[in-house]
Amino acid sequence: MEKDFEPNILVFACNWCSYAGMDLAGTSRLQYPHNLKVIRVMCSGRINPVHILEAFANGADGVLVTGCHPGDCHYISGNYKTRRRIMLLERLLEQFGVEKERLRLEWVSASEGERFANIAKEFVEQIRKLGPNRIAEKLRKEVAVV
Repeated sequence: MEKDFEPNILVFACNWCSYAGMDLAGTSRLQYPHNLKVIRVMCSGRINPVHILEAFANGADGVLVTGCHPGDCHYISGNYKTRRRIMLLERLLEQFGVEKERLRLEWVSASEGERFANIAKEFVEQIRKLGPNRIAEKLRKEVAVV
């Protein structure tokens, strides 16, 4: 593990639940790591797996996907699609030599600001232990082929 390593984390957050939960964490002045770069999407089911691969190819050390709890999706089944896609992506990442622990899916509702802050802290610490994403260059070439 590199001593001063600060992970670069990309967060995809659904508009209706997770982003609101993240916002609640902020307005409640809960502390969570600063290394998160957030992309707000209307539904976690709208996240194209290629976007996650591109994130890793472009140097993300970890990707956190957050969505509504199962059964609470505003688009009925988007989070179920997300869960299936993440399971497939974990297998694909392993094929590229990327630890599957660098990708994480969590359900966060609008009222779970504290839960979001805790997930963010845990995930950043987990990525710190894994170290930098050294496979970015290889993935960049593979994604260009796809």
